[in-house]
Amino acid sequence: MPKLWDETIDAHRRVVREAVLDAAAALVGEHGLTGVTMSQIAKVSGIGRATLYKYFPDIDSIITAWHERQIAAHLRQLAEAGEAASPGDRLETVLRTYAALSRRHHDGNDLAALLHQGEHVIRAQAHLTELITVLVHEAAERGEVRGDVPAAELATYCLHALTAASGMGSQGSVDRLIAVTLAGLHPGHES
Repeated sequence: MPKLWDETIDAHRRVVREAVLDAAAALVGEHGLTGVTMSQIAKVSGIGRATLYKYFPDIDSIITAWHERQIAAHLRQLAEAGEAASPGDRLETVLRTYAALSRRHHDGNDLAALLHQGEHVIRAQAHLTELITVLVHEAAERGEVRGDVPAAELATYCLHALTAASGMGSQGSVDRLIAVTLAGLHPGHES
């Protein structure tokens, strides 16, 4: 096949896939994770059901692909947040962004809990832990955060602590959680 044809087919596939995932996102927002059907996705995306089934065998595969896209977007957002001036500032910005994402995307639904057990989530968590570990290490080297605890442990501590933002009702309570987490990183707490 000519290269142009390959690119055209790949571009078409990406457009169809994105349309399906965009439709799924809109429908999940409107009906919740368990209230979405293949027929609804086909209708909202403007893609025939037969074509939809060529791309995705069932609703679970669409929801999983949508969730993978969401997580990838969150990781990009966190990486971009980590572009501040000093390592300490980058760390604080990433932690604040993580807490905001945790709070905004919390869903007590059982399907949401299942989605968060997928292989893509395990990879994303490892990537996120590595990002924060590097930031903690760099900030510790500059004396901006405590250096008496290994960076990987502090990264895990921060992530677990800030995951609690998902259950907090107000921005004020999230802000206090962030302040407490950051205070625990302060170099004055070294033993």
